[in-house]
Amino acid sequence: MCLKETILATPRHSGALFPLTLALSLGEREYLSTGRDGSLAGEHFPAPSEVLPLPKGEGRGEGKGDGRLSMCSLVILALLLTVSALAAKPPTPSGSTVVKSPDPVTPYKDGRPTSEYRLNALDAGVVLRHGDGPGRCDYLGARDLWAFESRGTYYMNYDAAGPSGWLAALATSKDLIHWEKKGPVLELGKPGEDDSKSASYGVTFKDGRTWHMFYLGTPNVSSAPNFIPMFPYQTMKAKGPSPTGPWTKQPQVAPFRCKPGTYYSVTASPGFIVKQRGEYMMFFSAAAAPPTKRTISIARTRDLDGPWTLDAQPIVSPEEQIENTSLYFEPANKTWFLFTNHIGVDSRGEYTDSVWVYWSKDLNHWDARHKAVVLDKKNCTWSKDCIGLPSVVKLGKRLAVLYDAPGGTSVSQMRRDIGLAWLELPLRLPEQ
Repeated sequence: MCLKETILATPRHSGALFPLTLALSLGEREYLSTGRDGSLAGEHFPAPSEVLPLPKGEGRGEGKGDGRLSMCSLVILALLLTVSALAAKPPTPSGSTVVKSPDPVTPYKDGRPTSEYRLNALDAGVVLRHGDGPGRCDYLGARDLWAFESRGTYYMNYDAAGPSGWLAALATSKDLIHWEKKGPVLELGKPGEDDSKSASYGVTFKDGRTWHMFYLGTPNVSSAPNFIPMFPYQTMKAKGPSPTGPWTKQPQVAPFRCKPGTYYSVTASPGFIVKQRGEYMMFFSAAAAPPTKRTISIARTRDLDGPWTLDAQPIVSPEEQIENTSLYFEPANKTWFLFTNHIGVDSRGEYTDSVWVYWSKDLNHWDARHKAVVLDKKNCTWSKDCIGLPSVVKLGKRLAVLYDAPGGTSVSQMRRDIGLAWLELPLRLPEQ
């Protein structure tokens, strides 16, 4: 869940010039012999002096020879040298690469960690604006989204801030740019239930023919009309026959709950699910307060309708101040990329200031040093201070990064819209 109220509800190449191998890929060139005999893949090629003979008498102390033929030979040699040099030059790699930030990184006033790396996304601006949802369901904002694809259609569950509070609402698209709003897909729970004031941020997972939704529930919100969800943030469950539902709540299923005295004492909200060797791993948001420290951890189960076991420690320190997850596996380098939103702080207080990404080749082991800024005030075109929760989904040879933000220099929780940024694939790690 994106930052809400932080108030408790309770008080290289060899350089060889011959032979030319212009039709070979870089991988194939690794097998070229650079021996003195000029052999290539078991075949014999004549030495350079045999390929380009000097005219009789030229350069051999045998008299004058044909000067025009000599000049022709030199021209051919020069052309061959040029082409060979071009062939030996490695092409510019495609995709998006994690690089060191060219500018000094500004520290936070409280010393919370920063990142010296960037994986710069190309921002495309707003793609879904709040205010025109069915029944005024999002007249106060659209945010905290979960995007996924099924059978050629893209789905977005987003938090619609409406007359009765924040509810998970649905929008669909064929291109991630043009969206059709469908309205809320969840309703508030009964008085006294954990989702009586908000049923939002619906994370989906298809298992066989059944669609599962894990959503955020809370019995506490701020005053009207904003109804901003407040601690505790709990994970609740629903299921349905399709990505659009209809969703049937499962109040008898309690995946996991906040626990006093732990790193998830006030937040244990849903996140991205990966199935690995028969085990389901959920990268959930965790927080303890006061003071509020946010991080990501792993919950595990073998039954999506059963209880989950939470890891004793989060994947990174709560000092990182991150929440919410969306993962992408890059097959080119067998690396997992975990996208999350970072909480910054300045004279205005705490707010979501950027999208970060962490990377690891092992889902069970993460290094907090391996992180980069994906989107912030430097490359977002329409929101210069506040950038919220990301959700990533692949489209062709690009990775879409959908996110929420209020626009301009606002850091408000309300009246946010959904933006889109792009990363060219594959995602590449830093050179070192």
